[in-house]
Amino acid sequence: MTIERIEQAYDTVQKILNPTPLSLSKTFSDMSGAQLYLKCENLQKTGSFKVRGAYNKITALARDKELKHVIASSAGNHAQGVAFAASALGIASTIVMPLSAPIAKVMATKGYGADVVLAGNSFYDASVRAGELQQETGAVFVHPFDDEDVIAGQGSVAIEILRELPTVDMVLVPAGGGGLLAGISSYLKLVNPRIKLIGVQAEGADAIVKSFQAKKPVFASSVSTIADGIAVSAPGTLTLEYISKYVDSMVSVSDDDIAESIMLLLERSKMLVEPAGAVPLAAALRNKIDIAGKRVVCVLSGGNIDVSMIHKIVQKGLITRGRQMQFSAIVSDYPGSLKQFLSVVAECGASIIAVNHDRLSAKLNLNEASLHVACEVSGLEHGKKLIDELEQNGYKIVLE
Repeated sequence: MTIERIEQAYDTVQKILNPTPLSLSKTFSDMSGAQLYLKCENLQKTGSFKVRGAYNKITALARDKELKHVIASSAGNHAQGVAFAASALGIASTIVMPLSAPIAKVMATKGYGADVVLAGNSFYDASVRAGELQQETGAVFVHPFDDEDVIAGQGSVAIEILRELPTVDMVLVPAGGGGLLAGISSYLKLVNPRIKLIGVQAEGADAIVKSFQAKKPVFASSVSTIADGIAVSAPGTLTLEYISKYVDSMVSVSDDDIAESIMLLLERSKMLVEPAGAVPLAAALRNKIDIAGKRVVCVLSGGNIDVSMIHKIVQKGLITRGRQMQFSAIVSDYPGSLKQFLSVVAECGASIIAVNHDRLSAKLNLNEASLHVACEVSGLEHGKKLIDELEQNGYKIVLE
């Protein structure tokens, strides 16, 4: 990989793509102690950086041969990138996606003009089926990350970062198969070796972290993370070679950290980012790497998140922050007891979301009833005050 190759890729992709914003976040700068910038690839066409590598690769294939049909396997973002790029170049595309792929990504891929085939329960299963279809159809396979042209295309992100922030000290990049990290790190280190490159994975899919530490390929026997865009069990051969050469450190973050970062991006930056795209910010805010006083870029790699996932993350985030709470209480079973209980809750300024009144449980005495309560409070202190007040009024409270 060379500076010239990545710059050529940039010249290719900018024909159909617009540079994405690089914005300084005062909120996240204050929280992290760094000058923290967000590189917003979630605002890219197709909703992620993947279209860069896909377009560069398919353009190169079309330049070298008469190309009629491409095929790819993907959990979602590469699928949309290939579908969009192929359609833009007038080429047919077939995308094999796992059965577990988010519905929103499946529908978007079809919307970009691809023929979508659902197969298997993982990226590996989808890749096997794509290989079979390639043999049957004669289509050209476009790998999601382990390809020089794809890596060069993803590296075009680095050019935009450096043009807007030439004094950048550190760049945090999500990693699944490693194409984005390989491309960005190759360019930045070749141009300015002073810049620190940090790869970030989900704890439940950390094959590159383990490979980086072991200095050899390590494959995960299973992957489990909300970050479906980087839920890859094996790093690419090429990507691992570049990552080992140019990346300074690899770290991982938990699903809870990722969910919290998505919530923060929604609330404070009004930014919708998918779990894979939120891992760099999670690493920055959870002090996975020392960034204090530095000029730091977090690459938000994509924004293609399923609506049902947003709902789950918001609910989890509200509970984690103490904004919502669930508990049960034992009350006396007589007329007006529910009203009396709810009046205590109201006087504390809490808002009831749901109440389930149970008087049939075998664990209850004949004169008792159980209330299962979900309510909204302003935070952890407010929630503690509510529980204290209920207990002082004689109610036995069990948090759920």
